[in-house]
Amino acid sequence: MWKSGTLLLLSVLWASGELQQETEPRRLPPPGKLDFGYVPAGVYETLAHYEPGPIGILFHLVHAFLHAVQPNAFPHDLIVKLAKDKFGAIQTEYQKAIYYEIGFLICAAVGLLFAVLMPVVGLFFCMCRCCDNCGGEMHQRQRKNADCRRGLLGTLLFSTSLVITIGVLCAYAANQNLSSQVKNIRRLVNSNMRDLHTFANDTPMQIDYLISQYATVKNKVNYDLDNIGPLLGGRIHVRLDKEVHPALNQVLNMAGVKIQRAIKAMRETKEALENVSVSLVVLQEGAGKLHFNLSQVRDSINRTLDDPGCHDEESDATTAQLCRSIRQSLSQLQMSANFTRLPNVNPQLEKMKNVVKTDLSSVVHRGFSSLNDTPHIVIEQTRTVVNSVQNLVDSVGNNISSFSRAFPLQTCLSNFTIFISHAHAKIEDYYPEIDKMDFYRWIGCIALCCMVVLVLAFNYLGLLCGTLGYDKHASPTTRGCISNTGGTLLMAGVGFSFIFSWMLMGVLTTIFLAGGNMEKLLCEPFHTKELFKVVDTPYLINPEWKNFIPGYMYNDSELELTSESLYSTCKQNKGIYSALRLDKVFNISSFLNTTVFTKDVVRQLENFRIDLRTIILLEAEGKQNLLDFSEAGLSEINYADYLDEVNKGVTVVDVLSFAKELESQTDLMPRGPLQTALKGHVATLQRIHRQQIAPMEQAMSALNQSMRFLERTASDLPNKVTDVLEAIAAAQHLISQNATLLISQETRKYSATIIGYFNQYIEWVKTSLALEVAPCKPFSNILDTAQIMTCSFLGDSMNTFWMGLGCSTLFLLPSVILAVKLAKYYRRMDTEDVYDDALDNWN
Repeated sequence: MWKSGTLLLLSVLWASGELQQETEPRRLPPPGKLDFGYVPAGVYETLAHYEPGPIGILFHLVHAFLHAVQPNAFPHDLIVKLAKDKFGAIQTEYQKAIYYEIGFLICAAVGLLFAVLMPVVGLFFCMCRCCDNCGGEMHQRQRKNADCRRGLLGTLLFSTSLVITIGVLCAYAANQNLSSQVKNIRRLVNSNMRDLHTFANDTPMQIDYLISQYATVKNKVNYDLDNIGPLLGGRIHVRLDKEVHPALNQVLNMAGVKIQRAIKAMRETKEALENVSVSLVVLQEGAGKLHFNLSQVRDSINRTLDDPGCHDEESDATTAQLCRSIRQSLSQLQMSANFTRLPNVNPQLEKMKNVVKTDLSSVVHRGFSSLNDTPHIVIEQTRTVVNSVQNLVDSVGNNISSFSRAFPLQTCLSNFTIFISHAHAKIEDYYPEIDKMDFYRWIGCIALCCMVVLVLAFNYLGLLCGTLGYDKHASPTTRGCISNTGGTLLMAGVGFSFIFSWMLMGVLTTIFLAGGNMEKLLCEPFHTKELFKVVDTPYLINPEWKNFIPGYMYNDSELELTSESLYSTCKQNKGIYSALRLDKVFNISSFLNTTVFTKDVVRQLENFRIDLRTIILLEAEGKQNLLDFSEAGLSEINYADYLDEVNKGVTVVDVLSFAKELESQTDLMPRGPLQTALKGHVATLQRIHRQQIAPMEQAMSALNQSMRFLERTASDLPNKVTDVLEAIAAAQHLISQNATLLISQETRKYSATIIGYFNQYIEWVKTSLALEVAPCKPFSNILDTAQIMTCSFLGDSMNTFWMGLGCSTLFLLPSVILAVKLAKYYRRMDTEDVYDDALDNWN
């Protein structure tokens, strides 16, 4: 049985390496964590627990009594020594054995003494009564307290009989309990056998489930490999983006201005140069015309002031004075700014037009696109490695399947099932014999109870007849027939007590010694696991084996596998792989590490080579565009000359103000040709201001704004462009050189994720084998069932039987004494005495 069972279990666990290639598709779990579901578990129906019910109170009383009789601890060392010496050491260790058994020996001695003395005492008692002694003389001395003594004796005898009755009832209940529990043996055995069949039938299904879950690993690995672009490339892109994006932003940032605004600045620079060029042309052309017109107006006014009215101070001093004032102010009526000396900005404008022709936004966008294309780059560069890993994942399952099919799993399971069925059939053959033996036992126990019941019957009938037939007016010699019958029945009970009590005590003492020692040396140590410690004692069963179970199964007695650990593990319904330490024969960790998690897979994953040097953040065209922008010649413009001329104003004096002043002065002159001519000049000046000076002032304002903008732009443009190009170079270096470390880190993380799927499967298989696959609860249930049948069914019932009937037997002693004394008050006497007080009256 051991060898076939071991072969079965090893084959089952070896077969756990078989990995099916295709199963029903499962919904993929979240990345990183695989969901293998729950191993399908069979339900074991055996409930290896016994609840005795109300009779359990008697069982607890028996256990308490036995503890009082035998309070010593379990003699572990003594039993081990006796077992090692094959009980040859009993001669030297008898003192320890006697010390341990002293309580049982004392009780047995009392029982034997009772069994020996009772027939002897009974014999002498009969001989004594035949000689009219010991109450055999049919004469009773009459006393005044006779009624009181009779009542006391009757009460005591009745109480004693009640105690005996209770003891008999307890013994009868224990006897009936044992018979009823024997009928449950078949149910318990059948339940255990069905559990063994469940164990044998469910184990392949559970192993198939473990095998099928390799498809979960395979599907998840293939899923991650097929999506290596978004998974690995995406993570690389995110990491690069965090470090490179700030550098790219500097490409798009000029002194804090984003690329859209930077491009706008280029456009505004070109527009400013265009404005300068246009404004300069307008000003230069307008200045010539204005100079000519102002000269004409000035000459005309001078000719007008030559009027005689301006020189006749005697007739009109006011007019003469106004004419002098006007003539003196004419010198202000001329050009102030000299725009002809300002150089044009056509060279700078032409360069800016060339700069703007290049779409810097498109160039930079291509850099972003190149960076964002990282996932596609990763897909293309890892395609060969991905295909190799996927092929390895497929081949791993094929290799394992080929290896695992070499074990004859189904044959071993079939043999184990046949063995269970054959063993069950043999046990079924013993049921009739068990029922017959239990019937004989039941008859014997009932017979023992009937012996005491017979005595009780005589006692109760004697008390009944004696009480009912008693006549207080009758003398001892004239007592009635019923009362006499009661006394005779009491004496009959005394006779049967002497006949049966010694036999009862002998049988009960034997049962007591057997049942009590079984409880103390077998049942109680089983619950406290002291019994397992005896069995697990090194070198006990075989002098060459430290531990018997691994020595017998694996020929390695040093392995820490004991009966206690085996029982405890199976009691927790863990897998038989961990219970029997089958890793000694077949190490599932090593097996899976060399098959499922191959070095070839790791080596292929280490072949990931990703090169991002093809990513160009800013092409040469964009760099040259920035350089051309910085070298557009803005710094060559003489901004001081421009701003000086612009700040001078168009004319020395405000022509419009001059016209108003002239008009006011003219209004002071008397009406006449002079006033009319001067008013005409005022209108001419106003027209010149409106048609020539105002547009030139607008052009000067535009020129001023454009020049100031260009001056600001030109002041730090080379430095900014240099900083931007350096930032681009640093970012490009980061991608080309420093990104190698980043790619290595992310690749290791990705590879660790792929490898982690295999590790999860391996750990799940190991955990499932240890805890869920082939749970060995049926084997611990068999041992628990044997303990229940031996200790709870048989041991507790028989111990309760001897305790109840033993108490009844002991109380037969006071019953005999009380019955003999009470019979004198019920039986009819041959002679009697007169009352003491009557004799006194005669005297």
